[in-house]
Amino acid sequence: MADRKDTWAAGDLYEPYVGRWSRKVAAELLAWLRVPPQSAWLDVGCGTGALTQTILDHAQPASVLGIDASEGFVDHARSHIPDPRASFEVGDAQKLPVEAGRFDAAVAALVLNFVPEPGRAVAGMARVVKPGGTVAAYVWDYAGRMELMRHFWDAAVELNPAAAELDEGRRFPLCQPAPLEALFVQAGLRAVEVRPLDVATPFRDFDDYWTPFLGGQGPAPGYAMSFKEADRSRLRERIRAALPRRPDGAIALSARAWAVRGFAA
Repeated sequence: MADRKDTWAAGDLYEPYVGRWSRKVAAELLAWLRVPPQSAWLDVGCGTGALTQTILDHAQPASVLGIDASEGFVDHARSHIPDPRASFEVGDAQKLPVEAGRFDAAVAALVLNFVPEPGRAVAGMARVVKPGGTVAAYVWDYAGRMELMRHFWDAAVELNPAAAELDEGRRFPLCQPAPLEALFVQAGLRAVEVRPLDVATPFRDFDDYWTPFLGGQGPAPGYAMSFKEADRSRLRERIRAALPRRPDGAIALSARAWAVRGFAA
């Protein structure tokens, strides 16, 4: 079970799962970074373009280059972000295909924990920014306050203790403040800081919460779709019983991401 490969390919399925919440966190990140207008940005592991679009909307960039290993995600970003300041390429976060010192800021959203060698990715980000440039990232607090996933895995483990092997909170120890800080310090970045970014994740009803898990994008949806319908229904009803619901059926959860930033020497 621990060898299951996470699927990240279909942008239209990823967006309702966590893409919509990533956009909210991205706005909080940019407010913290305060990168000057007319800067050149690199979005590493750009996915469907959630962070790229937020940079375009809020940071007044001169340009944004998004790079992602998934051709499907890059195609989705290109088709949904026609802004001429944005461009997208397929590439490896561990071997960034760009020259040194090209960017004012390099950022990575929700990707470092999925990179086999995250230290190489952060070192690459430090390489491609100018001296004094900003390098930053954020990852979900899987073990704690990323509640939509926490409810899923808590129920899954109750039904099948072996599911703990796939729980992101267990699989990704990087997604905590101390390891994130150490990662950036080891890459030679200066004035490294880590802080939480909290956003509300409201759902209209249980279907709004559950349906994105049927898309198969990422560890939890992949686990849900590995079952036959009867077993998936047991999991669904266990989660339904545990979620806090208002009288009108709405579900009010929150999501915490840990953000880290540093500056190139």
